[in-house]
Amino acid sequence: MGSKRICAVLFTGLIIATVDSASAFDLTGAWATSAEQCRKVFAHKGRANQLTFTNFSGVYGGGFIAEPDRLRGKFENCKIKSRKDDGQNINIIVGCASGIMVSNVQFFLKAVDDDTITRQFPGIEGMEVNYHRCKI
Repeated sequence: MGSKRICAVLFTGLIIATVDSASAFDLTGAWATSAEQCRKVFAHKGRANQLTFTNFSGVYGGGFIAEPDRLRGKFENCKIKSRKDDGQNINIIVGCASGIMVSNVQFFLKAVDDDTITRQFPGIEGMEVNYHRCKI
């Protein structure tokens, strides 16, 4: 294979990788069921000013914290095992540890806009939960 052909293949691969990563929805951040309740659900604590949940976050609707490789709930810590973005739809499989048990959970999310997602529950007609990105 000539050097021009190798460069063309590498460049094409780079373009495809860039398009794939550019089309992925940025889920990173704090997400609450009510945008107005963000400061009652999440807080920065400790010397590292780490984002965490308030003591009574569930009273205000709760939410989750998305990091590049994990999803955190008040009582769960889940490692993202796989993720597939298909336009507005995001399918995530996570392995979660909650005290005494480890389980796999599948999330079906739909991006409404940059700051709103909907969790869908396939097989349960009309069941969905909206989450709003918290700017805290």
